[in-house]
Amino acid sequence: MSTTRRMTVAQALVEFLGRQYTVDNVGGPGGGAYRERLIPGMFGIFGHGNVAGVGQALKQWQVADPTLMPYYQGRNEQAQSHQAVGYARHTRRRQTFAVSTSIGPGSSNLLTGAALATANRLPVLLLPSDTFATRAADPVLQQLEQPHGYDITVNDAFRPLSKYFDRVNRPEQLFSALLNGLRVLTDPAETGAVTIALPQDVQAEVFDVPGEFLAEREWRIRRPGPEAEDIAEAARRIRAAKRPVIIAGGGVLYAFATDQLRTFAEATGIPVGWTQAGVGSLAWDHPQALGAVGSTGTTAANALVRDADLVIGIGTRYEDFTTASRTAFQNPGVQFVNINVAPIDAYKHGTSLPIVADARKALTALTTALGGYHVGADLERTVADEKARWDDTVDAAFAEDHQPLVSQNAIIGAVNRAMDPRDVVICAAGSLPGDLHKMWRVRDPFGYHVEYAFSCMGYEIPGGLGVKRAAFDAAARGEENRDVVVMVGDGSYLMMHTELVTAVAEGIKLITVLIQNHGYASIGALSEQLGSQRFGTKYRTLDRTHHTFDDGEKLPIDLAANAESLGVTMYRIEPGPNAIADLEAAIGKAKAAPEGSGPIVIHIESDPLIDAPSSESWWDVPVSGASELESTRAAFATYSDHKSRQRPLIG
Repeated sequence: MSTTRRMTVAQALVEFLGRQYTVDNVGGPGGGAYRERLIPGMFGIFGHGNVAGVGQALKQWQVADPTLMPYYQGRNEQAQSHQAVGYARHTRRRQTFAVSTSIGPGSSNLLTGAALATANRLPVLLLPSDTFATRAADPVLQQLEQPHGYDITVNDAFRPLSKYFDRVNRPEQLFSALLNGLRVLTDPAETGAVTIALPQDVQAEVFDVPGEFLAEREWRIRRPGPEAEDIAEAARRIRAAKRPVIIAGGGVLYAFATDQLRTFAEATGIPVGWTQAGVGSLAWDHPQALGAVGSTGTTAANALVRDADLVIGIGTRYEDFTTASRTAFQNPGVQFVNINVAPIDAYKHGTSLPIVADARKALTALTTALGGYHVGADLERTVADEKARWDDTVDAAFAEDHQPLVSQNAIIGAVNRAMDPRDVVICAAGSLPGDLHKMWRVRDPFGYHVEYAFSCMGYEIPGGLGVKRAAFDAAARGEENRDVVVMVGDGSYLMMHTELVTAVAEGIKLITVLIQNHGYASIGALSEQLGSQRFGTKYRTLDRTHHTFDDGEKLPIDLAANAESLGVTMYRIEPGPNAIADLEAAIGKAKAAPEGSGPIVIHIESDPLIDAPSSESWWDVPVSGASELESTRAAFATYSDHKSRQRPLIG
């Protein structure tokens, strides 16, 4: 008969989470089985919502056994969730952190983090505190009151942003809330933000907890195999196609299917393009690797998908950058075979052949079914020619010698050259993600981490911290260490740079390349393309006569001094002909620094008006159909021309 223990809800929560394990048949040491803590730690900023509940429970375990649920500080709740997401992605969705907040603004600060996690299909466990379940002291500080529904709190805003939401209004509800929440957290098809709201009075309430609830529990990652008839039909369609192409998404990486994809591509000769989440599916110089596809893609990938008669999507959700807003595929007879563990993605674009399955298992079965098949020599020549053309384009961009300020293209080339193959580049928003997507020469499946489903400004530094934590933990288990290099523009840096303080406090060696271009370069370029003349995208003083920020002096901000004031090691790259060589040398010095020495920031200025090489593609951002500005009228004519090639992609 099970024994019970008298404890608070928060104490039961912490002990339960400390004894949950993820198990997986792939991706472990040496390629074998994997078993690790599902929740290796908890972030938290304490206030009156959680200080006496979760805070007390964490402190109690810190005294009794600090390994059960280590606590980590942060400077912003949103940034803490970003750290958890970065960690989750680098562990291939098999581990993540929990985040505890106070009520009110502490909880609502998590909303962006929840949306980012769910959009990226990445797990994070959010534990926002809530107002009194008993309503004994209503209205409490930071309580939201709605006259039409007094049971509504700020935490209800998490409902549409979470893949699972629950509220523990009574202690006994904790059991089902956590078990259901962790089921979603570890489900490859359903994962995202799991939010369990915890009223502050309930957190401290005592109840009887069954021993079996607190025992170790394993959560096995589901990896369903494909249906035999689906594989047979996919093989038939591939054999019938003249110009097949693969689009590899993040699902290839989460399924540990990179070896299977390489084997499939080499056996069949079918070329491979990749999404933002799929970078790393093949090494950049592999003969079948076309590079990025879509709006921020390579000319090689876009040329091949434009004429493709069969598109094999593997682990991709086909967002608009991938499909170039549904203009990428122009072959009138194009068909789609979509392999995805999530039905919502397998059925995208009305495909007539959705294969709901794990990418690794599906590729293995498909390779066997296609024994002896290989694409024609003409397609192989086209792939080689287009690949060589793009490689020459990137070589020229990396070699740009623009003065007095260097181009972002040359900066990317320098960082790429200075990093080791196993190092990880981090980015999220601005012009950098698109430029990295098309030009970054990835050499390792874990070497590229760009958050682009939500493209959240400010993700870079906290997300990089999460990746570095995961890489450090992997190294502690015997894997080779990885340096993590964040690339961030001044716009994103100013959004959420304070997590550098977290890195200082813990001595985490996070390398950040801070590119200052005095504005929002990405949206500035987009604004110019759409006829709005870079309106509101420059960091300038206000001209009060015309009320414009477009023509004033550059703001006298010194971001290098700002970062240095937080306690980081700072390297300033001075403008001039030696800037790129100095940047590579600085990255080398940063990489040589020992682990535990703290964060390093490398500051460099760039010219925001130099674009990356064209993708020969398009992105649908509507242009005003009527305008007094000639620039807008010209942009609308261009927009209409592109719009005429948009298609429903039913295949």
